[in-house]
Amino acid sequence: MDLQSIKNRFGIIGNSPALNHALNTAVQVAATDLTVLIVGESGVGKEVFSQIIHSLSSRKHNPFIAVNCGAIPEGTIDSELFGHEKGAFTGAVDSRKGYFETVNGGTIFMDEIGEMPLGTQARLLRVLETGEFIRVGSSKVQKTDVRVIAATNRELLEFTQKGRFREDLYYRLSTVPIRVSSLRNRKEDILLLFRKFAVDFAERYKTSPIQLDEEARQMLINYPFPGNVRELKNIAEQISVLSPSPQVGGKEMNVFLPEKRENRMPMLSGQPTMHGDFANEREILYKLFFDMKKDVTELKKMFVEILQNPSLAGAAANFTNESILNDFNSLADQANINTVNHNPVVASNNHTGLIASQNNNGHAVLLSNDDIHLHEEVEESLNIMDKEKELIIKALKKHRGKRKDASMDLGISERTLYRKLKEYDIDE
Repeated sequence: MDLQSIKNRFGIIGNSPALNHALNTAVQVAATDLTVLIVGESGVGKEVFSQIIHSLSSRKHNPFIAVNCGAIPEGTIDSELFGHEKGAFTGAVDSRKGYFETVNGGTIFMDEIGEMPLGTQARLLRVLETGEFIRVGSSKVQKTDVRVIAATNRELLEFTQKGRFREDLYYRLSTVPIRVSSLRNRKEDILLLFRKFAVDFAERYKTSPIQLDEEARQMLINYPFPGNVRELKNIAEQISVLSPSPQVGGKEMNVFLPEKRENRMPMLSGQPTMHGDFANEREILYKLFFDMKKDVTELKKMFVEILQNPSLAGAAANFTNESILNDFNSLADQANINTVNHNPVVASNNHTGLIASQNNNGHAVLLSNDDIHLHEEVEESLNIMDKEKELIIKALKKHRGKRKDASMDLGISERTLYRKLKEYDIDE
């Protein structure tokens, strides 16, 4: 079957070299039983490539199933893939077959394979190497003949270096890698795709197909399309429905293209970008914490210098004594620092290194440097990942190790908390 016939059969639009190369690879590998790893950004159409491989293989008359590994909860993914026995866990009232059992002889497409938990990765590796699996709660080894096609929008090799993906599984999956190019690297295909979508939506909504002038075409070609083909299709539908005229110029196109926003606020490394009020509030809190800790640290340093240099004590007492103490008490209240009940006063006297304070009875008390243990001030770490780890540990202690309660308190999912525990090597 030639390449154009395959494009027509599966509704693939485009003639870019990168797209044709990926299609040729899919056609060549289809006749084999090799494991395939499809790599590409979200929205490029990775599932279509898995369907092409299955339909051109000897398994085309057997079942095909697509599984999104990122959408299945961590506690149930083993049961979904490999099945379970009755009573294997709470709620397992009956035995159940997993996908590897029901799709025997066919093809299973595993999307977002990078989100799969490490324990499930070990089970999958055994299936790929020996064709064997064990149901959850069972000790009986079962055989299966399933071809696995995996897909990811992440760089799995980087995940292996961070310990988030098994290296042996990565090399087992990527026997034949197929990289699907992003739409911004296929600029010659953008107008072809838009025209196809515009005609389809015109037929659906019984309107005239949208026509773009030169300025609108250039704006569409130069737009980066972070959502790739899926985003282009959405834009074409919006214009088909909302445009007052079938003739669209640059001014009208600018209304439908999303604005490019650059966020320079501190964000957690390696985490998906957050949107909405929650993200903004979190960023503001981070900044407030950093500024507060910096002010407290500077104030501590100033007091240490006064203690170490008694000649500065008199000037400090006469010039800024009450102001500094008020500021210190205010900062201490904000930072939840315990302060003493009496007001310390730095006094100048003939005794080297003596500090005067008032006790609760109003009597002066002299303290020598021998009674004061001076600590070298160390700048606190302001690394966001360190603070995140600290917050996770505090939340777990607060809720006595209960992940569900801790994740709710932190405002993240239980699954994300589990990954953070692995990433930061936190012992519960």
